Amino acid sequence: MAKLYLVGTPIGNLGDITLRALDTLKSVDVIACEDTRHSMGLLNYYDIKSKLVACHKFNERESIDKIEAYLKDEKSVALITDAGMPAISDPGAILVDGIKSRGYEVEVVPGPTAVTSAIALSGILTPVFTFLGFLPTKSKEKDALIEQFKNIKTALVIYSSPYDINKDLKYLYKMLGDRDVFVVKELTKIHESSIKMRLQDAEIDEPKGEYVLIVDKAEFVEEEPKASVEDQLKELINQGVDKKEAIKKVAKANGLLKDDVYKIAIDLGL
Repeated sequence: MAKLYLVGTPIGNLGDITLRALDTLKSVDVIACEDTRHSMGLLNYYDIKSKLVACHKFNERESIDKIEAYLKDEKSVALITDAGMPAISDPGAILVDGIKSRGYEVEVVPGPTAVTSAIALSGILTPVFTFLGFLPTKSKEKDALIEQFKNIKTALVIYSSPYDINKDLKYLYKMLGDRDVFVVKELTKIHESSIKMRLQDAEIDEPKGEYVLIVDKAEFVEEEPKASVEDQLKELINQGVDKKEAIKKVAKANGLLKDDVYKIAIDLGL
């Protein structure tokens, strides 16, 4: 039975492709890729003649039927992206889900990915990390994403383009405060580098190439309130804080529902 192969390709240096990836790309009938012009460079370099079809973020859902047609015809398909592993901040997840849901076999052929390469090169001592990929372009979505992770006790790994790098650094400083940030540039290429900065001062002169930002975990975590919920409410009210706002603050600080704190305030006669 024909199957869909997810094939990792080099993130920069063409020599990083695996022997298994080369064997797979040479053996399949069709290679689905993000940009046929970009992928042609890699395939020509290794003298790979398999048929190319486009599968990118704008046609990924429609590509499910196209790829299924090849599989039905007993033609194996390899999915590649411009660089790295499919579905890791690149197209692929929608296609994989669609093909698997229709009963076809999907096999992974691992290859390079910028996430782990950047972590290794940075030398960051935080043992765990949270991968966020590229930040959303819409401010509301971006704020909602970062709010979820601003106090998490792991490093945050973010992809950034040369057009967004300085905007992203300023935004992260505004949202996260001053922390260590490792700016990793052009992985596996001639100008590969990893620089440690503070978010407050981080700025890249003449940005070029692709970047990975590794923001260290929060340096200071708020201590759990030592006073009781009742005492916290009384203290805020005595300070002149509006009752509704006081209830909101206490609920957030203690991980409680506002309705529960409101009932406590009523019992206290506030």
